Amino acid sequence: MILYRSVLILVCVSMLRVTSLADEITPEQLKFFEAKIRPVLIRECYGCHSNQSGNARGGLRLDTQALTLIGGSSGPAVIPGEPDESFLLTAMRHDDFIMPPKRKLSDNIIEDFTTWIEMGAPDPRVEKVAEIQGTVSEEDIEDARKSFWAYQKPVPYDPPNVENKDWARTDVDSFVLEKLERSSITPAEDAEPYKVLRRICFDLVGLPPNAEQIDYFDKRWKQDPDAAIELVVDRLLESEQFGERWGRHWLDVVRYAESTGREVNMTYPHAWRYRDYVIDSFNQDKPFNEFVQEHIAGDLMPTDSDEDWAENLVATTFLAMGSKNVNEQNRVQFNADVLDEQIDATTRVFMGMSVACARCHDHKFDAIPQSDYYAMAGLFNNMETYWGVPPSEYGRFTSAQTKRSSSLILLPIDDPNPFDKSYTKKELADLKQELVDIQKGSAESRRSEFASGDQQAALRNRLRSQNQLMDISGKIAVVDDD
Repeated sequence: MILYRSVLILVCVSMLRVTSLADEITPEQLKFFEAKIRPVLIRECYGCHSNQSGNARGGLRLDTQALTLIGGSSGPAVIPGEPDESFLLTAMRHDDFIMPPKRKLSDNIIEDFTTWIEMGAPDPRVEKVAEIQGTVSEEDIEDARKSFWAYQKPVPYDPPNVENKDWARTDVDSFVLEKLERSSITPAEDAEPYKVLRRICFDLVGLPPNAEQIDYFDKRWKQDPDAAIELVVDRLLESEQFGERWGRHWLDVVRYAESTGREVNMTYPHAWRYRDYVIDSFNQDKPFNEFVQEHIAGDLMPTDSDEDWAENLVATTFLAMGSKNVNEQNRVQFNADVLDEQIDATTRVFMGMSVACARCHDHKFDAIPQSDYYAMAGLFNNMETYWGVPPSEYGRFTSAQTKRSSSLILLPIDDPNPFDKSYTKKELADLKQELVDIQKGSAESRRSEFASGDQQAALRNRLRSQNQLMDISGKIAVVDDD
């Protein structure tokens, strides 16, 4: 929540700055931007850093003033009046990063951007924020509360009076019998002991009893039917099969699957960990409130041991599962779809209602406005989701099919079933150095090939470097620096 508020404050401050700067643009500054700055941004930057292209490498988009000021993972792209502190300009100079990656821009262009930032980075690309007119009124909310059963508060009822008082063993029986008597229906005869046992076994563990269990139950039944049922139920609840039987119902609710589905169906190599977590939670009789908290924020909950933290990490798999179009080329669209899927699953599972339609319009019957949907989207967008196909190992085989890959998290325990290997400090340092060497070598190679005009060689080397970088980055990404 603190992170969400901080980001919200940053956006608000940036928007205030945007409005102020837009009002102060002079005709000369506007002419300078349109002639010297905008054409370069469109030609050199938008391909990798814009909403239109669907790319936001490093989290950076440069197609509006607000996004340019907010910047990406490396910080603000432009700080008005501070050219040496503006990441966009230092990248153009090739001081820290090499942008654009194919070549260094001319000195004249770099000088134009320096001048532009020194004059306060005047930018007319201000998106006006329209006031959202909600269609959900207080009357709508009140009508929904009164008319739909799901919004009614539970009301206690006394058991009804029935004629056959000997048949009803519990209050629930009384409600059932009252309906039967009202319809002039006689209750069915009591089931035989072995049928009662079969029904209990199928309900609790999904397996029929064997002959020995039937004989034992029949003997206990003759002594005391209630005690026989209580004994069987207690033993079945203590069995491993109980969690396997009833955990499956929960897995169906939370859309458990071992692959992404959709256009390119890629495997989730560790989905079984979440399946086992659910089974163990049922068998341990874990309180439901703890179960819910671990699903939503298990990685942030305090724990007493690495084993507990590992279990909580596995619980958050709930947010990473679900179908995903890993072949989606538009990064912005893909991210929005992941957030939508998380919102939809969370609200359906834990609130018993769908909120996903509010992505496009206000709900009226459910009284859910779009503002609520995007407030939730803001929260989910401030977390990092590890999903889909890990770039290491699988990446080298699937890069031609999928446009999206993601690292796996190494658990903070000795993993009996590891997917990625553990690294010594020296091995990790060597990997990081190899990553830097490949980046430098790739940049030098591109400059050389561009100068020689050998476009085919440039394309081959670029693809080779990308695969190498993806493979090494995937190995490093799963390592906890601590």
